[in-house]
Amino acid sequence: MRRICLTLPTNRACAATISAVGEEADHAAEHFGVEVHLLILDSSDEREFAEHARVVAGERRAPHVVVHHLGEAEQRDFLRRVIRRSGVAKPDLMLDLMLPDGVSYGACTNRAFLIAAALGCRSVHRRDSDSTYQVLDGETVFPVHHELASLGKAAADAAAGVSETVLGPEHAHKPVAMVGSSFVGELSVDIGEIAELDGDVYHDVVGLWAPGHWSDEQKRELVEESFRGAGTDPFVRDHSVLTHVDPMRVDMCNISFLDEVYERVPLPPATDTIGSDYFLMHLVHDGTLPGVLHNRNIVNFYTAERRTDAGFMAYQLRFAKFFLSMLYFNFIYEKMAEAGPALLDDRYRVRPAAVAELARRSALVDRAENVHRLDVLNRSYRKLGGRYAEFAEVLAAGGRRLLEEARSDIEDFALLTESWESLVRASGSTDLHPTDWSTGLHSTEGPTGLHPADGSTDFQPSDRSSGLPSSDR
Repeated sequence: MRRICLTLPTNRACAATISAVGEEADHAAEHFGVEVHLLILDSSDEREFAEHARVVAGERRAPHVVVHHLGEAEQRDFLRRVIRRSGVAKPDLMLDLMLPDGVSYGACTNRAFLIAAALGCRSVHRRDSDSTYQVLDGETVFPVHHELASLGKAAADAAAGVSETVLGPEHAHKPVAMVGSSFVGELSVDIGEIAELDGDVYHDVVGLWAPGHWSDEQKRELVEESFRGAGTDPFVRDHSVLTHVDPMRVDMCNISFLDEVYERVPLPPATDTIGSDYFLMHLVHDGTLPGVLHNRNIVNFYTAERRTDAGFMAYQLRFAKFFLSMLYFNFIYEKMAEAGPALLDDRYRVRPAAVAELARRSALVDRAENVHRLDVLNRSYRKLGGRYAEFAEVLAAGGRRLLEEARSDIEDFALLTESWESLVRASGSTDLHPTDWSTGLHSTEGPTGLHPADGSTDFQPSDRSSGLPSSDR
């Protein structure tokens, strides 16, 4: 029986989302005959973790669904054993890149990739804790329905199960490597207030993620479509397209990847940087691998934490670092687009060495463009006043450090990419739940070890007094 990993990384209270994703896991197992490993990577605080544990323990899942609810203690222990077994250089740094102190959208998904390899899964399907599903005529609209209909099939075979095909015949034998959709609801980035305060400032700020050499017209078009997802129109009927999926049309809350992608190249592990988890979308697209774009859009919403002063400052920092990261990613994306099919080997698998080399080369790019980005942000935020002006002071004080961090982040990505296959290989022979904890931390006994056909959970709540940092979304 084919195994898949449906994963939900979180560092916030999301009991309702856990229940909803559990229902999606049930749907996948009941309708597609797969064994679903529902993986909840939980970095929330003690009280929230306990509430999530109660939800997991209290809900009976369908046959062939196994739930893994892992706190950071369990995640860290697993990573230590994998890293030790892999024999990679700089093991302490590797652990920091996989489970950093700060928030890292890429790192939390990389952990899901390694755990999926340990569980023998063929694909990873990611959802986010600040989103929910649409409903039509009383039925929940689950994206996994389209994901499992196409993912892993040769494009020629997948064509029969989609609404339309936009692929040349030269791609017919390549596997469908990614299936995804977008979101409806609030902007994916919390910047609506900027647009309300000053439309010109909004254009100047959002346009910063374009390459510096783009024309004003190109930047204007980018600004118009950025962070809006699929708009606000509700789901009314299915539509899917077999194509080279445009990364601008999908979101990481609604995405799935074949193992032949994520077991070859990881996501950038940058901390406090939104968008750092979108790299594989570009790699699949630029490498000319087939994908399916469907319209089962997930509903995006903002959590109350973003509205607090502390949440605002933290989010704006991640937003600013996103712009600085684009100096390097724009270089890589441009070079990947030029390489096209050369990014793949003769078995249509992505070539990690090619990606790592581009990341290394990007780190040598002149950072004058990033100095300009900081200047524009500083000037724009001071013009907005209030909390934005306060954040401008933070940028002014820490600008040099942020410039260095952005370059260091891309160097870390290159290093992780070079080590990734060894880590994946080691994960494949590492137990997720050992009987003897090498960290010395203790776990409370739960209903573990039951066969998935019993509809049971594989749950071990961690010792939340460990003091380990939160690093997930």
